[in-house]
Amino acid sequence: MDCKLWLAFSVWLLLPTSEAGKQMPKLSEKKLCADSECSNPILIARAVQDYYPGDCRFIPIRQGQLIYVYAMLRDRGNLFWAGSVQDSYYGQQEARIGHFPSSVVEETHPLMPASTEVETTNWDFYCN
Repeated sequence: MDCKLWLAFSVWLLLPTSEAGKQMPKLSEKKLCADSECSNPILIARAVQDYYPGDCRFIPIRQGQLIYVYAMLRDRGNLFWAGSVQDSYYGQQEARIGHFPSSVVEETHPLMPASTEVETTNWDFYCN
């Protein structure tokens, strides 16, 4: 019985610090996309260095990975982009869209112009 109580207490201690299911502060009020839904990639970029995210709004990136960029945040001088990491083998990594600094990637293949300005929503910065 003591083991179950200790386990329940340990889980309870971790819950308040978890970012899952939490609304995080917005990084920007607007973003540039290829379309009004931000559903088409703007470009493909390659990571020039590793990036370890500070919180759940961001995605981890390893040097050499390909990133499909779907949005460029507008208010902070395009410092942050939103995209999805593509591993060396398709399906090897769960597809997850998140933010990352534009400085850790280099553009390799432009796909569509980022000509549509879209307002960000709370869902853009929601941690699930």
